[in-house]
Amino acid sequence: MIWAKEETMSREEIESIQLARLKDTVRRVYESVPAYRRKMDEAGVKPEDIKTLKDLEKLPFTTKQDMRDNYPYGLFAVPLKKLRRIHASSGTTGKPTVVGYTEGDLEVWKECVARLAVAAGGCEDDIAQICFGYGMFTGALGLHNGLEKVGAAIVPSSTGNTEKQLMYMKDFGTTLLVATPSYAMRIAEVAKEIGIDPKKDLKVKTLVLGSELMTEAMRSELHKAWGEDARITQNYGMSELMGPGVSGECLELRGMHINEDHFIPEVIDPKTGQVLPAGEKGELVVTCITKEALPLIRYRTRDITRLMYEPCPCGRTTARMENLSGRTDDMLKIRGVNVFPSQIEEVLIKTEGIGPNYEILVERAHHSDILTIRVEVEAESMMDSYGALEALERRLKDRLHLMLGLDARVQLVSPNTLQRFEGKAKRVTDLRKEGK
Repeated sequence: MIWAKEETMSREEIESIQLARLKDTVRRVYESVPAYRRKMDEAGVKPEDIKTLKDLEKLPFTTKQDMRDNYPYGLFAVPLKKLRRIHASSGTTGKPTVVGYTEGDLEVWKECVARLAVAAGGCEDDIAQICFGYGMFTGALGLHNGLEKVGAAIVPSSTGNTEKQLMYMKDFGTTLLVATPSYAMRIAEVAKEIGIDPKKDLKVKTLVLGSELMTEAMRSELHKAWGEDARITQNYGMSELMGPGVSGECLELRGMHINEDHFIPEVIDPKTGQVLPAGEKGELVVTCITKEALPLIRYRTRDITRLMYEPCPCGRTTARMENLSGRTDDMLKIRGVNVFPSQIEEVLIKTEGIGPNYEILVERAHHSDILTIRVEVEAESMMDSYGALEALERRLKDRLHLMLGLDARVQLVSPNTLQRFEGKAKRVTDLRKEGK
């Protein structure tokens, strides 16, 4: 099922809408946001210079630092009396990034999420359990309101108390689960511990996952836990752009469809800032062309992907972004080699005998970087067999060296030893950055 006609427009129609909305947005921010006016004046560009979509490249980038420098309302394009909602990031690395929504923004947000929920298999017959944390985080209310617009019944269970989450799933007949990939895996893990088989004892057949990167290896593990017939998709968004609703997978699983009538995507070389041709991998940059309160121009997401413009077999014609391969700020440079956590996860999950939970530790000793990966074995009985542990450790080291091009230490630990996450998983600890 396709929710909106805008998902099937021709490329000419899409670009015509984008250009008209881009011109309007650029004019509006220039006139009403002093910080943008200064940036554009410094770049030597005026609103009237935007005559084609290609002219988007003339405009300066916006970064998270710009949002922090203008905390809390400096980038807002409307008076505060027009706001109906305010969200913010956690601010764990500095001032939080603050985002606001007018009444019109909230309606657009619902519409964008509704499209992606339907593309993922959601429908009005669903009982949707939202296992994102409610509060300043945009994920929970974003999916909540979008699924409600589709007609689903919402169970706003938030995160935590996983056994109670399972009680709700079983008693309420939950059919659609919203969570991070790691928490969806944790729910299945706890279910088995208390004697519930997610595939037989629960009615969950659609998993709409987000807030953290999901590799194909992780999707395979989730299918093992929730059933091969389960519809497991991921969607993309960030608070600065809207929250969830920027893009999402359909059931063809050929990349995430972008709501192009609301967002213009570009992919750039993260070092030079040059726009790359379609199909080349780089950093995603997004321009918001319908947001009233916070219409960001050329926002650098730091996420690594590529764009695909050929129509999808599902019938949608919107551009798709390849599932993320990492973030420029998540990349670890270890002994001169670029390493992404997703590469390590792919090796671990594809190795028989270990579970999906892992930790990555990077330290420096004697002027050299040390990469240590802690991972749980699948069965406690393996911890009693030194020979089996040694063989598994050697196999992991060989596969990691083949993938990364460098040696890593491997520590095998008992099941349920490592920390579990109900929200976004924190897998990496880089002690080099902390001066330790």
